[in-house]
Amino acid sequence: MIRATLKSLAARKLRLAMSAFAIVLGVAFVAGSYVFTDTINRTFDDIFGGLSSDVVVRPDLPGETDLFAGFATGTTTTIPSGLVDDVSGLPGVERADGEIENQSFFVLDTDGDVMTTQGAPGIAVNWHDGPNAEGDPVIELVDGELPAGPGEVALDDRTFENSGYQIGDEVQFVSSGDEPRVSAELVGVVRFGESGSLAGASLSVFETGYAQELFLDGEDAFNRISVTAADGASAEEVRDEISAVLPDDFEALTGADVDEETASAIEEGLGFFNTFLLVFAAIALFVGVFLILNTFSILVAQRAQEMALFRALGAGRHQVTRSVLLEALVVGIVGSTLGLLLGLGVAQLLKTVFGAFGLELAGGLVLLPRTIVISYIVGIVVTMVAAFIPARRASKVPPIAAMRDDVGQIESSRRGILWVGGVLTLGGAAAMATGLFASVDDAALLVGAGIFAVFIGVALLAPVLATPVLRVVAGWYPKAFGTVGRLARENALRNPRRTAATASALMIGMALVTAISIIGASANATVDRALDDGVRAQFVVSNAVGQPFSPAVAEQASQVDGVSEVVAVRASGAVVDGDQTFVQAFDPVAYGRAADLPMVEGSDDLSGGGFLIGEQQAESDGLSVGDTVRMQLPGSDEEIELVGIYGQSPLLSGGVVVSQQTLEDGAVPALDSLLYVIADDGADLATVHEGLDEVTADVPTVTVQDQEEYKESSRDQVNQLLFLVYALLGLAVLIAVLGIVNTLALSVMERTREVGLLRAVGMSRRQLRRTIRLESIAIAVLGAVLGVALGLVFGVSLQRAIADDGLEVLSIPGGQLVVFVVLAAVIGVLAAVWPARRAAKLDVLRAITTE
Repeated sequence: MIRATLKSLAARKLRLAMSAFAIVLGVAFVAGSYVFTDTINRTFDDIFGGLSSDVVVRPDLPGETDLFAGFATGTTTTIPSGLVDDVSGLPGVERADGEIENQSFFVLDTDGDVMTTQGAPGIAVNWHDGPNAEGDPVIELVDGELPAGPGEVALDDRTFENSGYQIGDEVQFVSSGDEPRVSAELVGVVRFGESGSLAGASLSVFETGYAQELFLDGEDAFNRISVTAADGASAEEVRDEISAVLPDDFEALTGADVDEETASAIEEGLGFFNTFLLVFAAIALFVGVFLILNTFSILVAQRAQEMALFRALGAGRHQVTRSVLLEALVVGIVGSTLGLLLGLGVAQLLKTVFGAFGLELAGGLVLLPRTIVISYIVGIVVTMVAAFIPARRASKVPPIAAMRDDVGQIESSRRGILWVGGVLTLGGAAAMATGLFASVDDAALLVGAGIFAVFIGVALLAPVLATPVLRVVAGWYPKAFGTVGRLARENALRNPRRTAATASALMIGMALVTAISIIGASANATVDRALDDGVRAQFVVSNAVGQPFSPAVAEQASQVDGVSEVVAVRASGAVVDGDQTFVQAFDPVAYGRAADLPMVEGSDDLSGGGFLIGEQQAESDGLSVGDTVRMQLPGSDEEIELVGIYGQSPLLSGGVVVSQQTLEDGAVPALDSLLYVIADDGADLATVHEGLDEVTADVPTVTVQDQEEYKESSRDQVNQLLFLVYALLGLAVLIAVLGIVNTLALSVMERTREVGLLRAVGMSRRQLRRTIRLESIAIAVLGAVLGVALGLVFGVSLQRAIADDGLEVLSIPGGQLVVFVVLAAVIGVLAAVWPARRAAKLDVLRAITTE
């Protein structure tokens, strides 16, 4: 049986290769996701693994959380220089070096453009030659000289190569300090670590005194202390020795602990991205199941007589089942192998794309054994599961069937499958209704679970749904195309199970695309309404690279002719009652003049140090006016009182609002993240815009936008995410197209004698090709109609489920949905090209005599 199975497999290489391709694509995405994220992790491990010394002394951040871990630029708390001398004099310490660091100091190239974008920091440090924990220098001079005084700088080699500067040139910088624009003479080029990679960031190195002037307002202090242990002393011993003499406001940690802390924070941040990619891999594999199931079902039907002959010659039912599963195993192994190789290409493509956006990953790709194992497990298991039902069906072919000339597919009862599909659909619909209309916790999660259940249920019910929908979709074929149209319609209706399985793959892709389109359109509509109804300010000033900027911009903007008021919004991470939270800070009274802040309870007076919160968030957290929470900031840890609750505000997303003084008291740097600019009544807005542009001319990271421009940029951000999702869902649609091609090709082979008879009685090759094209269009439009209908329900349900979380406006892009159905028809035409040409080339006499 094994020999016969392998020969059968070799005889059907093309058919099975098309099935394997679905596994190739799905596994490629799984492998590519893991390889890419492992490569990112390796890059950051290399960066931070060679950064810290034996022991690090830093401000003691409140709470048992790593929210404020990493660099000290998130706090204004500093370490006095005298403490460096005290630490360096301890017996177990060989040397102690004070370090200054800032992550919002951006290099401008010779064209005046910012060199770090998409959120990568512009890092500035002071020079010292202290080693890391391995005894290697953190920064090495590779050309020129080290900065020795005010107005001198050295750049990392990658930034230097891409900037266009030469040693001796005046380098321009954008700073978040009091002086937004800074310049310094380039005196040297340095290399960071062994690889030189900074993952897209830039590194500027200054002499210590000048760095203190730039970043610490001239204070003789540091952000942290880098300590090198003396010979024979361990890092843990030196840490304990230093901890014994440190004031309460500071802490000592081993460099290994700091590196691990930072790496964990980065890995947690990357976890969402990896999950995001794996979700689409799962979708691709789920769609691939339908293709494999369909392929093996047709192959088993075509080989029914062969299976019966095996049974007649003494093969048992389990042997027949195992023979089909053996074919599936070979397909799974081949598909997984090719998918793993293609996954390396996917990871390389992602690496190239992210490099173009500024995230440069040094070295080659990282392929861990875990990735190889997961790729093979996923590919093989998915293939075996998809082939199991056809395998069981094959074993039910009776031996007596070998004596008959034709053996049809052994159809198992649909009753059980339909019952399961019906129960899942009704149960999913009930869960969706409960999440939408009942007052329950985690309503969005309940709606999502219901959507998944309905997805599976409708896929199982598809054979029942296919017949009436096909009669509508292809009902006009006979009138439009005559006999050719009638044949195409009947061919599509001939095997509802096969047609439904083929269309279901496209249905899933179209449903997801439709639902995402509705969410995206609703997000854009929500942004438009929020800005139209909620923003009274005529202009918005923000940072294009997602970093805070100098408050000097707000001061200068307020002096522009025609400007009535500038309202600054600041932001910070915080820990509220043990949960990491994003906090915004502004004067609510002034904010109310610039944007809508509807108070529903309490007061908007934050002068006493209280906080505001959104109505939905307050209800979720069980908070009322007068309650207190524990808020931890980099330099504070105290109870603060809820003084007011505001209504629905998409601009604030229901989050925590505090005064700017609260952030400053918590040692958060006084940097702005957004400015609302209110113009005088009757002022010429074009003139005001020009004045604001002049203010920000020397700060290219900061942009000035009127309301229409701000709406457009907000929509662009949503659309960029949509295009990424569409591109990833295109993988599922591609597999669905392959499913249609595969089904039609196998169907043509199955109907070879029928095709020969049609040709013999006068059907032309052109008519035959048209018949297959029309059948393909009917299958594709069936999948699109079911998919768009489901996606419409899912998209509306998801929007309503999260309406209270900010997505309050429902928008259905009707034109897009029509385009999706039309595109499905085009997909049907393209999918039929190869099967139609293959059918038209069949030799008539050979086709008639085919058994």
